[in-house]
Amino acid sequence: MPIRLRAKLDLQNQPRQRHSRAARNAVIDAMPPADVVLGIDPGLSRTGFAVLRRGRGRTIPQVLESGYLSPPRTEDLGARLKVLFDELGIIIARHQPQVMVVEDVFSTFAHPRSALLMAHGRGVLLLAAQQQQIPICHFLPNEIKQVITGNGHASKEMMQSAVQKRLCLEQKPAPHDVADAIAIAFCFLLRQKQ
Repeated sequence: MPIRLRAKLDLQNQPRQRHSRAARNAVIDAMPPADVVLGIDPGLSRTGFAVLRRGRGRTIPQVLESGYLSPPRTEDLGARLKVLFDELGIIIARHQPQVMVVEDVFSTFAHPRSALLMAHGRGVLLLAAQQQQIPICHFLPNEIKQVITGNGHASKEMMQSAVQKRLCLEQKPAPHDVADAIAIAFCFLLRQKQ
C-alpha cells in the first residue's frame, strides 16, 4: 500500500534559490543583448510561442511570428512530446533566436497532475533549445504579469489587452497562450534593457 503524506507544504512561500529574481537578473545582465527572442508558454495540450525582434532605440519590438503548437490529444504522451520537440525545432531553425524565455513551472495543490504534464512538455522544449545551444531564461508567471500589466495577479484577458496595447498590435493576441508567449519574450526584452 502506498504511503500518503498528509502534511501541507507551502511551496509558494518557500525561498527559490536557483531561479530567484536576483539570480535571474544576474543571468540576464550577463547575457549579450539579444535581438531575436523566442518566448514559450509551455503546455502539453497547447504551447504558445512568439518570436520578437528587439526594436532599435525606443522602437517597440516587432512580433515576427506567434502561434501555438497543439499535439493531437488522441496520441500517447511520447508522440505528443515528439510533436512539440519537432515543431519547436522548425521555429528555431526559421528564426535563429539568441535566447529562449520560458514560463517557469508552478503547481497548485488542487491540480498537481496538470503541473506534472506541463513539466513533461516543458522539458522537451528546453531540450530542443539546448540542442541548438540557445541560452534559456525562466520567468515566474506572476513576475511576467507584474512587468506587463503592473498587476502580478492579472487575468488572462488583462494580459491579452496589455500585450495588444504595449506592442501596438491591431488585435488582441489569441488564444491566451499566444498572448502569454508574447508577454514572456517582451518581459525578457524589457528586463534586459534595465
